[in-house]
Amino acid sequence: MKYFMAGIKGSGMSGLACMLHDLGNEIIGYDDLTYFAVTEPPLKERGIPIYYNTDKLTSDMTVINTAAIHEDHPVIKKARKLNIPVRGYFEIIGDFTRKYDSICISGTHGKTTTTSMLSRILNNTIGTNYLIGDGTGYINKDSNNFVIESCEFERHFLNYNPKYAIVTNIELDHVDCYKNVDEIIDVFQQFIDKTSEKVIACGDDVNVRKLKSDKIVYYGFNDNNDIIAKNLVQTKEGSSFDCYINNKFYGHFDIHLYGKHMILNSLACIYMSFLLGIEKDDIIYYLDTFGGAKRRFSEEEVGDCILVDDYAHHPTEIKTVIETARQKYPEKTVVAVLIPYTLSRAEAFYKEFAEVIKLADKAFVTDIEPAREKIEDYPNINSKMIIDLVPNCEHISLDEISKLYDYPNSVILFMGCKDSFYLRDAYKKGVQNK
Repeated sequence: MKYFMAGIKGSGMSGLACMLHDLGNEIIGYDDLTYFAVTEPPLKERGIPIYYNTDKLTSDMTVINTAAIHEDHPVIKKARKLNIPVRGYFEIIGDFTRKYDSICISGTHGKTTTTSMLSRILNNTIGTNYLIGDGTGYINKDSNNFVIESCEFERHFLNYNPKYAIVTNIELDHVDCYKNVDEIIDVFQQFIDKTSEKVIACGDDVNVRKLKSDKIVYYGFNDNNDIIAKNLVQTKEGSSFDCYINNKFYGHFDIHLYGKHMILNSLACIYMSFLLGIEKDDIIYYLDTFGGAKRRFSEEEVGDCILVDDYAHHPTEIKTVIETARQKYPEKTVVAVLIPYTLSRAEAFYKEFAEVIKLADKAFVTDIEPAREKIEDYPNINSKMIIDLVPNCEHISLDEISKLYDYPNSVILFMGCKDSFYLRDAYKKGVQNK
């Protein structure tokens, strides 16, 4: 088959392109974004070309498009003119979940890391196919397993048919398509109702506990869970804990990851691996040597500063990143650089954004990245709403990058959906020229 993949630099599309390529299909990539994205290296490794016009779209292809490519887009218009199939990204993923024994990893936060972590364990033991939201996709033709990050945005994960599901947490997010958290809980209920075997869910989360199913087993720190982490130790080298399953000691685990959320992610992976019959020593080893997912506390040392790039775009995630920096670098000043993503999210959460960035020693906020939204639809929404609520907080832009030079021996956290490379590169260039 020949596929023309519109929006191929998107994290999900990039991974899907790799999977389809690994299955022997011919892939032509298209994107509106001309800059280098974190998802590009796996595509280049496979020799998948990326174009910025529709010239390579021909009548013998099938178009796969992301949710950002609408009917009025030139790709879709040309496909309609050529009378060729157009299929959505989530439709194709739905096909994969029906073909394989699928483990669908869902939740407001932690999906990418948990998917990456579990994929590492399974791929190095029993074998698996996987699709991770950091742009990574892989096909193992000898495996019938499929680990897939499963997002609730616009109810997309309802296209999937899980054998197993993991639910990391449930909070209000995607306010452009959900009116309240009760509506999100209802959609998660529909998702777990489609799961044929087990649902592994974080029992410490009050909204997760509202889900009803006899398929659910719970993990967490509280004693009313089935899988429990006890005897936690958190240092600047990482975290360790003992895992209990059904009140019986299962094993001791060390992870080179930071924050209690990473222990919770590990618990979900431990129990899923346990269900699949993976040896405990293998689970211990592959968790101990797991280095994290792309754009999740990704670090780079520049002089006496640590630059961190993180996908955090929700107040809970931002709080977690700042706490992680405190645990790993207790001797450094913590500088938060927030890149707000979508105007609707900023409108809904600007007070919460302000509260969490107060946890840093110094905070900066860029203009809001509107993404799929129109600025004129939100005339009174801007980053000043956040800045005005935070002492010692300033606006920052590419032209104002020199503001960061006043914070030596710092860990500088660049946080947001939008790739922060433009700010990080400008910072590094400025430091070199000082």
